[in-house]
Amino acid sequence: MESFLLVFQFLLQILLCGFLCSISSVKDTITATDFLIDGKTITSSDGSFEMGFFSPGSFMNNWYVGIWYKHDVPDKSVVWVANRAIPLNNTSGVVLKIIDPGRLALVTADNRITWSTNKSRPLAVKNPIAQLLNSGNLIVRDANDTEPENFLWQSFDYPTDTLLPGMKLGKNFVTRQEFYLSSWKNEYDPAPGDYTFHCDPTGYPQDVMRKGKVKVFSSGPWNGLRWSGVPGLTKNPVYTFTLDFDEKKAFYSYALLDSSVISKLTLNSKGMLQRWTWDEKRQEWHVYLASPADTCDNYGTCGAYGSCNIILSPVCSCLDKFVPKNSRNWAETSWSGGCVRRTSLNCQNGDGFLRYSGIKLPDTQYSWFDVSMTLQECKQACLKNCSCVAYSNLDIRNGGSGCLLWYGDLIDIRELPGGQDIYIRMAASELGSKKKTKLLVLSLSLVIGVAVVGLTIGLYTWTKKNKRKLNLKDDLDLPLFTLSTITKATSNFSAENKLGEGGFGSVYKGILEGGQEIAIKRLAKSSSQGVNEFKNEVICIAKLQHRNLVNLIGCCVGGEEKMLVYEYMPNRSLDFFIFDEKKSTILDWPKRFNIINGIARGLLYLHQDSRLRIIHRDLKASNILLDTDMNPKISDFGIARTVIGNETSANTHHVVGTHGYMSPEYVVDGVFSIKSDVFSFGVLVLEIISGKRNRGFSHGSRNINLLGHVRPAWRLYKEGRTLELIDVHLTDSCYFSELLRLIHVALLCVQQRPENRPDMSTVVVMLANDAVLPQAKEPGFFTGSKFTDSDYSSTKYTTNEVTFTQLDPR
Repeated sequence: MESFLLVFQFLLQILLCGFLCSISSVKDTITATDFLIDGKTITSSDGSFEMGFFSPGSFMNNWYVGIWYKHDVPDKSVVWVANRAIPLNNTSGVVLKIIDPGRLALVTADNRITWSTNKSRPLAVKNPIAQLLNSGNLIVRDANDTEPENFLWQSFDYPTDTLLPGMKLGKNFVTRQEFYLSSWKNEYDPAPGDYTFHCDPTGYPQDVMRKGKVKVFSSGPWNGLRWSGVPGLTKNPVYTFTLDFDEKKAFYSYALLDSSVISKLTLNSKGMLQRWTWDEKRQEWHVYLASPADTCDNYGTCGAYGSCNIILSPVCSCLDKFVPKNSRNWAETSWSGGCVRRTSLNCQNGDGFLRYSGIKLPDTQYSWFDVSMTLQECKQACLKNCSCVAYSNLDIRNGGSGCLLWYGDLIDIRELPGGQDIYIRMAASELGSKKKTKLLVLSLSLVIGVAVVGLTIGLYTWTKKNKRKLNLKDDLDLPLFTLSTITKATSNFSAENKLGEGGFGSVYKGILEGGQEIAIKRLAKSSSQGVNEFKNEVICIAKLQHRNLVNLIGCCVGGEEKMLVYEYMPNRSLDFFIFDEKKSTILDWPKRFNIINGIARGLLYLHQDSRLRIIHRDLKASNILLDTDMNPKISDFGIARTVIGNETSANTHHVVGTHGYMSPEYVVDGVFSIKSDVFSFGVLVLEIISGKRNRGFSHGSRNINLLGHVRPAWRLYKEGRTLELIDVHLTDSCYFSELLRLIHVALLCVQQRPENRPDMSTVVVMLANDAVLPQAKEPGFFTGSKFTDSDYSSTKYTTNEVTFTQLDPR
């Protein structure tokens, strides 16, 4: 009996082992036999990628062989498809195998080949194998040869809709092979769709998206640092990018800086190119960059010599010295006909060039370049050729170098922050004489000077009397609600519907006839700054769309009433919870982390990814609204500012904001930047973690608070007692390591010098992974600028826009 049991146990182990082997993943390398069969998957050696059969639809009518992320990404995020245009009805008996002479083939049960690779090398190999590399690249090679240049075939040379690190876009001029992305037909059909994305070397390299054969997006030419028309493509902590361009090739590629980060570039079926990063904590993908981002990114929106500016309405205008080709069409906002020169060129009699600054360089399909020319030599080369219409530097690094010439009409121009200079050919008469111009200006000044002074005085007097009667309707591009509609929705602005008030006026809850709940921000008639802030808020937020920004529905302008209509946030603002002893218990750490993460992504959008580059200037707990699911939405753009040009900063003589949240360089010197918002974000994170207001938090018997140097956090951080900062309601949390990391991130954000603070793209990455953080430097408020620690104790600062008191930080 005992021997029988031993035999039975042995047989059971064999059966169990066979069953487990039948459902497990096989190794990443296989010899010239079956590489992939039904029911099994292939996994890369580090577990990052997996290959197998999949069906993207819910009905599983069509089956494909694909590669997807495995180890860190639970959802099957497919990055490559083999038989994308030839689906299988089922996978029974189907095998992916190596066949002679070294090709990978998909063979059905009746021995029919439905898909196969070619060979990059015509050489015969004795022992071909297929392998799924840790990069996600599926290769066919000789078993004894691991050199990439000798691969018989690789999937990286045949991208589908995804560009992974190490892949390339562009063209090999020797083999004539092009590498490009092509979208899926739809989310359930990986067959090639309508859109393709190329690194097009025609003329001079630029990224181009096409719908069929029609160009729908262009990145602008490579300028040595990035694509001219993609200012958001800058040095960042996630990845590096480069253009490898010579007489043999033109390849664009990128590489990750941190191996723990997962990032990909995809082209979806609707023609949207998106850079994604994987958020390990939230287990979801987030869009880092996207193109086209707005109307001006659509190729040739304003036609030849038309310039697109997303801030303006309408967005299209002719370049200076140009006029609409068809005035009637232009007036009807049909801009595709573009513009023409006001004065025709006359090459024989001599032309010149006019500089245009801050623009995305036009399409380079019809262009010529020289890497060694100076800008002056470039000008002379263009001047000698009557067909040359414009020139610019090829490379903007180190003051500029090289020469880029354009022939034919200039198309796809837009105004951009960080845009470049281009010199466009003009008739000599349009350039004029500087001396004549000065004489003309002086003469006109003498003739009309007295009249202007008189009119100015009269106009100033009239404006002062009628300033509050300005009609704002023409300035606002938003749906307009009638005053009667808003009055009815708020029960005539009843006290029961009042949600709060501030310096601008009051906020009311309202319900429209259809049942939609809204929040109405009503400008106080006595507010001296209200009109400007009202218009500023509309201009800033009307064109912005992001899940972490409050949604502006419309406005109401009637008589002296000026109101903004927003989506209603049932959970009010963040300060309503975190500073209340009872309500703060509702916000456990996962909810607080989600709020911090959402605020960070909203700020990143404002600073980098939005149509306008916006500095909020008043980020604080009361300006963070919470929706039904406690998702944060940044609000109140009344004092926000847009920044145009290469810089991400500006200055002002009118310092506005909330004390305790404002950065030292802003308070002292009036200099604000995206790093000012980063400072405010750091203070806000410390508030969320501590549950204490910045101006009211003290530690023990010491007279210190979060205002100024953020000294409690800093001192406890240096003394290794950071946990003492944490809200008592979080002390039972199992997230201490995450809490400590977030405090560290906050301290990096509130460092004294702006250049030491991370930008929001870096902050978002810090929140999404566990990479080592740099050491935080001591926060500061006035030290290092106009004041030192001993220079102030309780100083009251007054400006034309706000008065606030700086508490003693010592």
